[in-house]
Amino acid sequence: MPLPTSPRALLSSRRALSPLALVLVLGCASSRPLEGVRAEHISTAAPFRAVPGLVAQEGDAVFKDHRFRDGSVLPEVRLHYATAGTPRRDAKGRVTNAVLLLHWTGSSGEVLRSQPFADALFAPGKPLDAAKFFLIFPDSIGHGRSSKPSDGLRSRFPAYGYQDMVELQHRVVTETLGIARLHAIVGLSMGGMNAWLWSEMYPDDVGSVMPIVSLPTRITGRNLLWRRFVSHQIRNDPEWKGGHYTAPPRGWLEAFPVFRMLLDGVPHLQATIPDPAAADAFIREAIAQAARTDANDLLYSLESSNDYDPEPALGRIRAKVFALNFSDDEFIPVSLHALERLMPRVAQGRFVIQEGNERSFGHFTQAHPGLWAEHVAAFLAYAEEESGSHPSPSSR
Repeated sequence: MPLPTSPRALLSSRRALSPLALVLVLGCASSRPLEGVRAEHISTAAPFRAVPGLVAQEGDAVFKDHRFRDGSVLPEVRLHYATAGTPRRDAKGRVTNAVLLLHWTGSSGEVLRSQPFADALFAPGKPLDAAKFFLIFPDSIGHGRSSKPSDGLRSRFPAYGYQDMVELQHRVVTETLGIARLHAIVGLSMGGMNAWLWSEMYPDDVGSVMPIVSLPTRITGRNLLWRRFVSHQIRNDPEWKGGHYTAPPRGWLEAFPVFRMLLDGVPHLQATIPDPAAADAFIREAIAQAARTDANDLLYSLESSNDYDPEPALGRIRAKVFALNFSDDEFIPVSLHALERLMPRVAQGRFVIQEGNERSFGHFTQAHPGLWAEHVAAFLAYAEEESGSHPSPSSR
């Protein structure tokens, strides 16, 4: 049952945003519960096995001799993508209704087309109704059916960064699909960080962005330690064999339960892990999930965040920005007050911090869009406002 969303804070505004209908469904299917363990005792906050829910046209953009920012060149880079809906054009033939949907680390555009998203976001009458918008779902480099280490190069794959990710997304949008300017971008976690970079790297090519569970500053503190811990567990494991393993390295399998625990919400874990049996079930399920994920692919995707630092260029952003974070997200803790400090630098910036509880999922509340969908509708309304209209803050 969806949890009502009540904004904790909405800053950099002069009037309160009006509540609108439920919108974006960005879900990830949980894996099947273990036998003998009640389903509610297992976190569903894991990016695995989405059930298709949106009919889409799929394709592959192939770029020859693509040069990455570390100087390496691949003879061929493949970016898989899917689209839904029909482009609408203005009198000059320019597409006006394109929305880019960007997934989180270790996921793919397929997750964003899963049944929960289709029902809440893209169905007829929903705010991102596929009959109204032209929706674009890329698999970012290193993910899904795009080029990635597990395709064969393994540890010889280029050490791509987030800027490489965004550059390739931009090439798909502009070169492959022929769209000069996006109406909006909605990105989650890694996708949210990609959205921040889009607004700086290509300021004239996007009108509005909604970064969810991400911050416009470089990765430090616990977030960085978490990433380095997982990287060290993989790279220092003799079973990794320099990236040429034949079975999932034990270090990766043992690291993933910590990965999962830090991404879930403290109130949710308190409510759903009442005893040792439930804790053991959580660990077993996490290890089973890790075994279905290629360690090299995950390693590369985590380390790709090393070049992320949008903070110095925030003042150059021209797009409207509507950021959403969650109070129970211990991975990106709101107690650091980063959005309060940084959002005033964004000319047209707003943000919401939504309260969490035992029925939300911390960082991975992002994967349960029924809990936050109304904010996407508010974002779309903001995107359509005339520039210069500034709402006021809501109370905490």
